[in-house]
Amino acid sequence: MKKGTDRKKLVRVIMTFAVTFIMTSVFLLDIFTYIMCNKYEKKFAFTKEDFSLTDGDDRIHFLNTANSDCILLESNGHFALVDSGEGNHNPRKKTEYHGFSEDVINYLKKVALKYDGRVYLDFILGTHCHYDHYGSFEDIINDTDIIIEKAYFKVYDPSIGTEIESKSWGNSDTYNRIMTALNKRGIPVISNLPDGEFAFGDFKVKFFNTVTPEELKGRGENSASVGVKLTKGERTAFLAADFTAGSGLEEYYGDSIGQVDLLKVGHHGYFGSSSPSFLKKLKPKIAIVTNYLGKIYPNVKWNLTVVAKVPIYSCVNKDGIVATFTDGNEIKLSENAMK
Repeated sequence: MKKGTDRKKLVRVIMTFAVTFIMTSVFLLDIFTYIMCNKYEKKFAFTKEDFSLTDGDDRIHFLNTANSDCILLESNGHFALVDSGEGNHNPRKKTEYHGFSEDVINYLKKVALKYDGRVYLDFILGTHCHYDHYGSFEDIINDTDIIIEKAYFKVYDPSIGTEIESKSWGNSDTYNRIMTALNKRGIPVISNLPDGEFAFGDFKVKFFNTVTPEELKGRGENSASVGVKLTKGERTAFLAADFTAGSGLEEYYGDSIGQVDLLKVGHHGYFGSSSPSFLKKLKPKIAIVTNYLGKIYPNVKWNLTVVAKVPIYSCVNKDGIVATFTDGNEIKLSENAMK
């Protein structure tokens, strides 16, 4: 009896030591990578955004919607919206909370307002049916002062997601509410997303993962993510939506995306995004994350700062970031006070 008890006690001690060692290692890794983030942040100088268009009007606005995606594209007087940020009615949240619908709408009316007092968007794109990407679309669509020429949304396919997504995350209901709002406004919905490159102002735009590969189905709704590559002159950006290694998208599309200058980090910097092999293919010089810097997983920060030596800039810490693609083939960054 005593021998068996001693063995169990030894196992508990070993397990406690192992867990403590792992947690301490992760903690130290997080501190080290955070220090590296601060060091590399000095690579690009930030100015305060004043919306004066001093460096031109070909810009990507990364809005501060906490750990959710909302990206406004601007070029030569044209505007488009990629994802909409967290809304106010996330079916996964059981308590009242404040989303970002009002903030996003106010920003659109601050930056993209035309002479007649309305906002005109060439298109909106929903990258995939998760509420932290789709959440504010319904309120945006229902605002009659926002005119949307067309909407790019792949048809929601529950077979792509996991069982818990289908049953508990309200993806289908979120998608249906958006489709109802679009139909009510008479906005054309394009479900067969274009495969080829198309012009948007002075940018060239290309969508990736317009059709989710069959072999990736069942891995989760992130596998349906649509990536967006933007090119102006010699400079490029890739907006990685929720591309991750786990979803299979990084490996599947890495080679065809090619090298870029700016990377919008996939899946808000959570585990599984920005694998070393993906970063080796893209070779970004700037990484922008739609999340708090402290919430990025240590291994992702390690991959970006230590392996790829890329500075990471947080939309939240800077209350939004504007990346201007100048006519002189530069990318200039500015902090943006959204309020």
